[in-house]
Amino acid sequence: MSEAQIQKLHNRLGESGIGGEVIKFMHYLTVEAGLSQNTLLGYGRDLLGFAQWCEAEYGLDSISELRAEHIYGYARHVAKNLHSKETSIARILAAIKTFLRFGMSVGLIEDDLTSLIEGPKPWHKLPIVASRDNVLKMLHAPCEEDAFFLRDRALLEVLYATGARASEMVDLRVKNVNLKIGYLRCTGKGNKERVIPLGQSAIRAVEQYLQLERPQLAKPYSRDYLLLTRTGKVLDRTNIWRIVKKYAARVGMPEKVSTHTLRHCFATHMLSGGADLRSLQEMLGHVDISTTQIYTHVDHDRLKSIHKKFHPRA
Repeated sequence: MSEAQIQKLHNRLGESGIGGEVIKFMHYLTVEAGLSQNTLLGYGRDLLGFAQWCEAEYGLDSISELRAEHIYGYARHVAKNLHSKETSIARILAAIKTFLRFGMSVGLIEDDLTSLIEGPKPWHKLPIVASRDNVLKMLHAPCEEDAFFLRDRALLEVLYATGARASEMVDLRVKNVNLKIGYLRCTGKGNKERVIPLGQSAIRAVEQYLQLERPQLAKPYSRDYLLLTRTGKVLDRTNIWRIVKKYAARVGMPEKVSTHTLRHCFATHMLSGGADLRSLQEMLGHVDISTTQIYTHVDHDRLKSIHKKFHPRA
């Protein structure tokens, strides 16, 4: 699906002008940076608007013609006219900065224009985290009356046991799950591979699925993808999202619960159990530990214990 979307985006960008330069930039991100197709689509969509605006507003044929007034103009346009959230505006401007740095590296731009782009400073929202009891109820929600309940149970158990992203679950292969030793090998953002331990509950759930249900779903074209649909195709992100929402609703969890909620629960509950930040950073696949540190603000039990231990009047 993503390949078709990327091709459609390429058609909209065109082969010439700034759009053509954006395509070269996307090719660079694929070959040199090893970014996922979803990340490429994000960059491409954000830069499509930039390319179209520069060509329509100023008649520019290349980013080599960009000047300070053009950058200021588009920054004002994004901030005032797109009515986007601060995080969306910051993401768009960050994509343009990266594109301009690429232009400098290949000799299209002589002066560094990135300093002219300053995005809004978004608020750091605390992630939504469910209690341990609610998560356990959700993990036990799939039952025999549900079609492919063993697959659904395996999916939920692995999401919570590893903190893996939905995109990482899509790409997961049978060979990437070692049930004897108890670990999962997945490829995350930036095509970076990491190994995450699996708990006994997740191991049992995957074993049952592999033995009793996956053989019924598998088709010659299924290859060795772990999670399959009823037609034998790989379970995509939309289907994973629907499965999580289905069982979350069944046990009365809030509507905002999503696949990423289980990742947040994994991280927060690990910290509550005594995990150190560096180990958690490695398991989550975070490049910067400051991203992992957000979970210290969510772990209320840990904060209470620290306060009780160190405050003189606690």
